[in-house]
Amino acid sequence: MSLGFLEVSLGNNADALTTLQPLVARFSTLPGTEIVTAAFLPDAIEAMIALGRLDDAGAMIKALEYHGRRLNRAWMLAIGARCRSMMLAAQGQLEAATRMAQQAMTAHQPLPMPFERARTQLLLGQLQRRQRQKEAATTTLTEALAAFEGMKTALWTDRTRDELARTRVHATRALLLTASEQRVAELAASGLTNRDIGAAVFISPKTVEANLVRVYRKLGIHTRAELGRVIGQQTERKPHFSSGGPNG
Repeated sequence: MSLGFLEVSLGNNADALTTLQPLVARFSTLPGTEIVTAAFLPDAIEAMIALGRLDDAGAMIKALEYHGRRLNRAWMLAIGARCRSMMLAAQGQLEAATRMAQQAMTAHQPLPMPFERARTQLLLGQLQRRQRQKEAATTTLTEALAAFEGMKTALWTDRTRDELARTRVHATRALLLTASEQRVAELAASGLTNRDIGAAVFISPKTVEANLVRVYRKLGIHTRAELGRVIGQQTERKPHFSSGGPNG
């Protein structure tokens, strides 16, 4: 099960199904879809949908939905709705898929499984992006990114960061940075050396460099000149008021 999850995390859906095949083969004999016996279902279903095996995935989704309603299991309801959303998206029904993903997010509320919630949030952000809801997608994906970063799930962090890059909402790229990264970025853009930045925020030059590496990666840039341009664009977009107040 863990190896199947790893393959899905890497985007290797065919390998994931090969790995999970012994569990998939026993699906029809399972007494239900409780998490203790069916925790492999989310990964198997996602891989099947990605590979176009919609009929096989559909049977598993129906089982999750049926037992979730029958037993009122939050995990089954949340995962069933997320997988149904994936199925609808694969069939080109993006609006219905988005509504189902939102339903899944609601089902996650009582569920103490932050990784699964972030995974569903990533799907919702992808659907919003595909429908050109760029601001909504950016907000959703930024929250998912923060969750994955907080859990130190590197593969899913990278996947979410890639989705954010595809939204192309440049005005909100600063949301990708933590408060400390934003401060280091601003000081670097002003022309200070790493040593001067470290002295200003009480960290070592080595830590400054590590922060800048993350900033460059998140913003998709490679030089301080590019950083200066991005920070300058952020400053230009901030509201400015005269000394007389908003109406002065």
